[in-house]
Amino acid sequence: MPQDLYEVLGVSKSASDDEIQKAYRKLARQYHPDRNPGDKSAENKFKEVAAAYEILSDKQKRAQYDQFGAAGGPGGMPGGFHFGGGGPGGFTTNIDPETAQRLFGDLFGGGSPFGGMGDLGDLFGQARQTRARRPRRPAEVTASVDIPFERAALGGNVGLNISDRAIDLKVPAGIKDGQTMRLAGQGPDGADLLLTIHITPHSHFRREGDDLILTVPLSLSEAVLGGKVDVPMLDGGKITVTIKPGTSSGTRMRIRGQGIKGGDLYIEAQVVVPKATDERSRELIEEFAKLNPQNPRSGPPWE
Repeated sequence: MPQDLYEVLGVSKSASDDEIQKAYRKLARQYHPDRNPGDKSAENKFKEVAAAYEILSDKQKRAQYDQFGAAGGPGGMPGGFHFGGGGPGGFTTNIDPETAQRLFGDLFGGGSPFGGMGDLGDLFGQARQTRARRPRRPAEVTASVDIPFERAALGGNVGLNISDRAIDLKVPAGIKDGQTMRLAGQGPDGADLLLTIHITPHSHFRREGDDLILTVPLSLSEAVLGGKVDVPMLDGGKITVTIKPGTSSGTRMRIRGQGIKGGDLYIEAQVVVPKATDERSRELIEEFAKLNPQNPRSGPPWE
């Protein structure tokens, strides 16, 4: 038995246009070739769903289908549906011949819906030959590329040489390590190029999501007394940061909006402790400790 177009979409014959559209979108996502690579059955199902939707989403085509079925009208196929490029009478639809054969073949008593139909059968054969001669699109080509940390964070152009071909890669701001970019037609013989991005580490900055982290060394006096420190930015500029008195190593200070794509920049303090190289320095440190008693190892797990 031929497949009923309403059954292909999983809707009733009284379904509204909106219901038909929703059913089509759901099935198209489910069987799309990009989600089912190499699955011929899913590819065929995707074509059938698209073919059914093309007819049922068109008021004129749907009305004629409801009245006459796949035959298209009292005069049969010559005055009804024409697949893959039109014909005399009726109207045209862009269903490819192979899909038409799966959907409507049994109505015409054989493997082909156009068997024994003279010129129209020849037209179908010519369509299949044309389809077979159509050059296949080259397979996708994969490659990987190293992108500087600054370029990945801020975005911009990177010059590449892939398979002896110069490519100007436009890197979007905030791209992540391991992310893949598709360059349509940029591979050998016009194939799509899939580039896996690897981001080289920065000597000072590191990344947490869209936030940037910068470790800032502080002298003992800066950490104890506080003060102002000029801090470099990823784009080459500088910003002045106020250090609060009593800042310990690991303390983070946030600068809003100076990270990646609106993220924040965190200044992470690292106190650099000097050596007491003379007796007077030792005396001063000991005196400071007596005036400012401190027990950093209080509470669990120390007690």
